[in-house]
Amino acid sequence: MKKRILAAALLVGGLTLTAGPVAQAAPQLAPSAAAEAQALVCTVNDNGVNFRGGPGTHHPVLGQVNRGQQFAARNYDGRWIMGDIVGGRTGVWIHDAYLDC
Repeated sequence: MKKRILAAALLVGGLTLTAGPVAQAAPQLAPSAAAEAQALVCTVNDNGVNFRGGPGTHHPVLGQVNRGQQFAARNYDGRWIMGDIVGGRTGVWIHDAYLDC
């Protein structure tokens, strides 16, 4: 259910989701659509949650975040969500079990 909501929110914002490393041209968003696309902010729901360099436990751990940290979701692969830690690293992956979106 979370994946469908995330996919719908990202598609409404004009972004294209991919399940793998498919090269695509960056979408051209109108200013209001860009603001909507950035509106999908999740919250980390546990302490010591690893964020990784890719979708899966075989990717390196780049750091940890704690409960309450905001995470701006941009894409997903299976149950892994890629996005930006608000005020921190960008383009990192967190498993959806640790995010409330």
